[in-house]
Amino acid sequence: MSTMVSSACPTFSRFLAPRISCAVSSSTSRPSRNRRAFWQRNFSHRAGNKETAPFDRAAKLKQRTRAANAAKLYRDNDPRRHAPTTIPYDYFHREVANRLVDRLDDILTPQNRGFPLALEIGCGGGDFVWRAICCATNDAELDLESEDHDGGGDGIDDVTNYGRGGVRKLVQLDSCREMLHRDDRDEDASASEAVCETYKLVADEERHPWSFPEGTFDLVISSMAFHWVNDLPKLLLEIKRVLKPDGCLLFALPGGNTLPELRSSLVLAELERTGGVSTHLGPYIDVSNVGGLLTGTGFKLPTVDVDEIAIGYPNMMVLMEHLNRMGEGNACKVRKDRVGLGTFLGAACVYRELYPDEEGQGVVASAQVIYGIAWKEHESQQKPLERGSATKRMTEIAVTKTSVG
Repeated sequence: MSTMVSSACPTFSRFLAPRISCAVSSSTSRPSRNRRAFWQRNFSHRAGNKETAPFDRAAKLKQRTRAANAAKLYRDNDPRRHAPTTIPYDYFHREVANRLVDRLDDILTPQNRGFPLALEIGCGGGDFVWRAICCATNDAELDLESEDHDGGGDGIDDVTNYGRGGVRKLVQLDSCREMLHRDDRDEDASASEAVCETYKLVADEERHPWSFPEGTFDLVISSMAFHWVNDLPKLLLEIKRVLKPDGCLLFALPGGNTLPELRSSLVLAELERTGGVSTHLGPYIDVSNVGGLLTGTGFKLPTVDVDEIAIGYPNMMVLMEHLNRMGEGNACKVRKDRVGLGTFLGAACVYRELYPDEEGQGVVASAQVIYGIAWKEHESQQKPLERGSATKRMTEIAVTKTSVG
């Protein structure tokens, strides 16, 4: 059953409509029969054949560098230099990171008391995951502290500062140096009050193996970074290598139903103007394939849930400006070098006619965000019984008669 949720979003000058609405649905992934052949066929490419890679990583690095430099310029020219500065284009990544970190509270149990050492892949600018982890202490963290004072836990009894999920130190990894260090000034100002230490490392998500030994981290977390990786199975195998036994993988990435309004508007306008269609939005993974991808790479107990988020904008041009300033521009290898102004104007008109907002003053853009949780194998995890070990027949437990009244 889906639940409709609405939450207020601050208005950033003329850019963003003052609301974000979402529909939330949950499901538990089930492995397929031929899962290994499936993910090898659909989600990986041979390292020696660059033509099969869907994304241009060099172009994406340039896009993210430009976005980081633009954000720094905006911050340096802000007249309120004495106050903490909020970059207007960070609203979506911040919201997804907050929802992702909320799931850490859901997976804490008496047996799994927290994740002291965590790795974040593709942290980007803003330190959204780190700031969400360092937010106000909750009841689960208080329980962690009381258990450590009683002598339980992992032997680190003198540590009383925990972030959410019991995270004490977060290693942030990103391939873009400018994006990684974009907000170092603001971070230094609030580091004295942080309950979670952080260490930043510039490294390519696709160049393996990383410099971490096997079984280093209790938790690997990623918010809105996996969708620009060319070889997801290889990345997941490397994540599994650096995770400790019973370590957790927690991630969020855009799903296949992301920005369908923008995609269809550009397709219709380009067909009318040029008679052909080119790639304007990157291929996104479908939610039905995430479970097979996780189980095919050796993760256990995968769980997947989905958020549908709708955001209002004045027009399509503002939406595309926001995507570029987020560093989420088109980086497909088969993209056109240049798209005509007439195509963009036609697409903007189609967008406004087909996808107006409720008041008719702007347009709506929808994003599907997929959240996934999976675990590295451990002997303490629940496992299915062996085939043929049942002691009852289905006919013995099935209901064959019912009475009314």
